[in-house]
Amino acid sequence: MRRKSIEDNDSPDRWVVSYADFITLLFALFTTLYAISVVDTQKLGKFADSLNAALGTETSRQGSTVIPELDKPSQISEGIEYELRGVVGSFSKDLNVRRDERGVIVSLGEGSIFAPGSVEIKESSLKVLAELSLILKGISNKVLIEGHTDNLPVGSSGYRSNWEISTMRAVSVLRLFIEKFGLPPERFIVAGYGKYKPLRENTTPEGRAKNRRVDIVILTDREAKML
Repeated sequence: MRRKSIEDNDSPDRWVVSYADFITLLFALFTTLYAISVVDTQKLGKFADSLNAALGTETSRQGSTVIPELDKPSQISEGIEYELRGVVGSFSKDLNVRRDERGVIVSLGEGSIFAPGSVEIKESSLKVLAELSLILKGISNKVLIEGHTDNLPVGSSGYRSNWEISTMRAVSVLRLFIEKFGLPPERFIVAGYGKYKPLRENTTPEGRAKNRRVDIVILTDREAKML
């Protein structure tokens, strides 16, 4: 009789209770996981904005990433380059236009713009510089004005080094653009490199003449942001 009583207590429905407990635990687990996974969208947006600023990309709120378009050569249009070539080509062979990764460069040879050893702009060059200023007024790009020399000592010019004379020549062009032709000063950057960025070898008179120049660099937007 005792054995039968024990067997009666082992109900075949006991597994239902265990299964119900198991389901309850699973529900609690997934509820907790869901709560952990809920993200504060405002904080996510701030994080995305910070990441964009660091990486230079744009991320939408939906999570898609837009890669910024790199500057293309056409950013400074071929029409502008053509105009520049027309202006300098009609003035002197000492002036030329070229492109590099920074943008479009108008190179002003010393002989056409300055007297030897001088930082004063020749009266005869004002016309071409005025025409260049009109083209610059029609675009919004930043402009870098660079002064360059050859490797010969400055002699009796009154300046102690090629650094000084190259910088002052760049400043002379800058002042003309701002004070005479009314271009906004915030668009310009000035640098003097002395003899350290030659276009040609300084071993011949022709090479040295090419190196004595002022370069007007019309910068791409990307290049301007890096300066």
